[in-house]
Amino acid sequence: MVQKNSLPPGALQRVQALIASGQRKILGIAAAPGAGKSTLAEALLKALGAQAQVVPMDGFHLANSELQRLGRAARKGAPDTFDAMGYVNLLRRIQGQQPGETIYAPEYRRELEEGIAGAIAIDANTPLIITEGNYLLLDEGAWAEVCGVLDETWFLDIDSTLRQQRLLERHIRFGRSREAALAWIASTDEPNAQRIERHRDRADWIINRGNFGQN
Repeated sequence: MVQKNSLPPGALQRVQALIASGQRKILGIAAAPGAGKSTLAEALLKALGAQAQVVPMDGFHLANSELQRLGRAARKGAPDTFDAMGYVNLLRRIQGQQPGETIYAPEYRRELEEGIAGAIAIDANTPLIITEGNYLLLDEGAWAEVCGVLDETWFLDIDSTLRQQRLLERHIRFGRSREAALAWIASTDEPNAQRIERHRDRADWIINRGNFGQN
């Protein structure tokens, strides 16, 4: 059984090689909902300490009020329910961050189901920025520009049955009934997952871990 905070073989060596360059590097971790992106990112952060910071893509969820205005609230989590260009622009700022400059990034709070602006302070002295999210490998719209800013991208692949079970548990934990959670997974999470997995070959490294972590 893989422990929650363990790292896939070779992961630490890859990030250490990025850090050894002596220049700011950005690592992207992509995967379908529930695959364990945030768990992997946090495990890397635990191993690297002050050498890394995590900046998730999820902070760029459009506000619920804007999703209602656009008629997209029932599809929250789909590619067009994020400020994709805002995310790309943040990555570019991080890439070119100047000494002494602090860059602030948004953070998504699941208990509020909203992004909070300026919640993550990015230090110019941090050599490795880890960003994780569903759509880092998409080749459409503003999402297509993400890969060009990242120095390396990983795709985390796990068993779909396990991933869906984690999603069910997460939705219930944050207030949905079992029936509502299953309906959301079928109508929103799984179509998004299929879209994400079609682009997995754009990653520099595909990690196959049947029971790695949680998202």
